[in-house]
Amino acid sequence: MFDYDSELARYQERLLAAFDIRPGDRVLDVGCGTGRTTRDAARAASSGTTLGIDVSGPMLARARQQAEAEGLHNVDFVQGDAQNHAFVAEHFTLAVSRFGTMFFSDPVVAFTNIGRALSPGARLVQLVWQAADRQEWHTVIREALSGRQASPTPAGGGDPFSLADPEVTAALLTAAGFTAVDVVDVREPVRYGPDAAGARAAVLQLRMAKEWLTDLDAASAERALDRLSVTLDAHDTGDGVWFDSRAWLVSARRR
Repeated sequence: MFDYDSELARYQERLLAAFDIRPGDRVLDVGCGTGRTTRDAARAASSGTTLGIDVSGPMLARARQQAEAEGLHNVDFVQGDAQNHAFVAEHFTLAVSRFGTMFFSDPVVAFTNIGRALSPGARLVQLVWQAADRQEWHTVIREALSGRQASPTPAGGGDPFSLADPEVTAALLTAAGFTAVDVVDVREPVRYGPDAAGARAAVLQLRMAKEWLTDLDAASAERALDRLSVTLDAHDTGDGVWFDSRAWLVSARRR
């Protein structure tokens, strides 16, 4: 399983500061994965509650194990799709997401459903990726494995860059019943492993890497993997393999 917590550690600090969680908050974490953000929110909402939702059973299993190991009793996890999950209406005082909202098939329906779960005036705070051509991790790995340079990805549901256009994202949130939309440019490096060998193993777990290798014959795949190793070696700082990246920190309020 790819270690997104390690990859996104620099973003985690920025995100937690933006959440501004109060002790009594009731927090919803959308697309929680293995639950790092959910658990951090639970510690901040010490007299409140947190709920993480994700479609991945294996990730949620790890999230529950970690929460138990850390002795957190105000956190829970549910397997489901935030686009249509039957949340308790107007229950949460804050909704958050760390790169978990870009894959909805119908973003307006999804954000409307999340909005119904929020109390009036409650905030939604999320990180989403900027365009593909602004992500070094995407462009150089794609070029290594596929031999093609990355091109800007058009907005649309179902891919990591579907919320890359701030105007489109603001319009989606407004249509879903949110107001006071604010978008902030955030730039942090992402870490793919402790060294080039570890990063290579991590990259090959990613869906995008598997897709780029799928149609290659054996010889072409071997050359692609050699190019990947050279790329990862070049980004090995001695303190991990790092790539540049850019995101939008998007906040809004439910009407």
